[in-house]
Amino acid sequence: MDIRNDRLKGMSYTEIGRKYHIDPRTARRYAESDTRPKYVLSEAKPSKLDPYKDQISVWLEEAPYSAERILEKIRESGFTGGHSIVREYVRNKKEQFDEKATVRFETMPGLQGQMDWAFFEDHTVLDDGKPKKLYCFLLILGYSRMRYIEFVTDMNTNTMIRCHANAFRYFGGYPEEILYDNMKQVVIKRLLKQEDSTLNRQFEDFAGFYGFKPVLCRPYRGQTKGKVERTVQFVRDNFMVGIRYDSLDDLNGQALAWCNKVNGKLHATTGEIPFERLRKEGLNPLGREYIIDKINLRRVQKDCLISYNGNQYSVPAEYAGKDVAVIGLDNMLAAYHEGKQIALHRLSYQKRDMVVNAQHYRKLTVKQSFDIENTLLGDDNIIDFPVKPHDLRRYDEVAFYE
Repeated sequence: MDIRNDRLKGMSYTEIGRKYHIDPRTARRYAESDTRPKYVLSEAKPSKLDPYKDQISVWLEEAPYSAERILEKIRESGFTGGHSIVREYVRNKKEQFDEKATVRFETMPGLQGQMDWAFFEDHTVLDDGKPKKLYCFLLILGYSRMRYIEFVTDMNTNTMIRCHANAFRYFGGYPEEILYDNMKQVVIKRLLKQEDSTLNRQFEDFAGFYGFKPVLCRPYRGQTKGKVERTVQFVRDNFMVGIRYDSLDDLNGQALAWCNKVNGKLHATTGEIPFERLRKEGLNPLGREYIIDKINLRRVQKDCLISYNGNQYSVPAEYAGKDVAVIGLDNMLAAYHEGKQIALHRLSYQKRDMVVNAQHYRKLTVKQSFDIENTLLGDDNIIDFPVKPHDLRRYDEVAFYE
């Protein structure tokens, strides 16, 4: 009605369009219509960018590339469009990612934990009279907000596994999955898809033993691990300010007391006490313990053999290409996969011997004709010790405390 009145007053369509921020043609349509025009949404027009949108989304998930870098990458694939359409699409996609990243992620009971390291560059601890750098292992349960911290002087894989085991004992169990940055103690080669990444062999065996799933954060997406990131800052601001300690054991004793204190107080986000909320977690119980000091990992070769002290020992064919844990004890060698004993051999004290159990190759030989000889079992250096029924509890006790 306003447009029609302005037109009757003598205003041009260009002036009306400028006044109402519309196209002059739209102003004319409104002015000449007896009723308000009805608009029907039409299908989106095809764009030169359409064939590349899925790939652009994958790249932006991988890293926060600029629009210019995206443009370079798609032009290499044949894109002939201009800058503006790419800039607009990249800007909108980044806004969508930011909105998703800032939504608070609440986990179900027993589902997820988050782990991280902190380096306290202003603190050291004496070890054999020498000052050592101080690092902190942090693990928080997503649902209950139970926190565990432990101070160490290195961040190697064995140390990280020990800290996990201590945290599991403190919590009374472990969640279904634990979230990690792309740290070398967990992943050696990080690719866009986690299933294509190469995990640290020792840590992969540890996770497989308990059955929890390591989940890797997307590169450059630090918000995903927000709960433990806030815990790192909380430790810096709350625990480390003014701290005094005589040794690493003294510091960890104070750290454990601090954990008990904060886990016994009302949590600002959940409005509940973590210790009380822990009862609802339903964590996986600790039925056995992974002992890393007496275990060596070995990769099973295609011929189903593992190396140990200069000799080779067989394991069942289905474990070819997998990592197994081996333990030498009482003149015997035991091999385990994810906590299950899969092979037992007498130790050979020669060099370059092959200690083979023919039954381990059963799945391979049954596919062959009976008139074809298995050449592997005909080698002069092979020592095939058939193992009689044996009480295996001794080896299981050494590997894993019940």
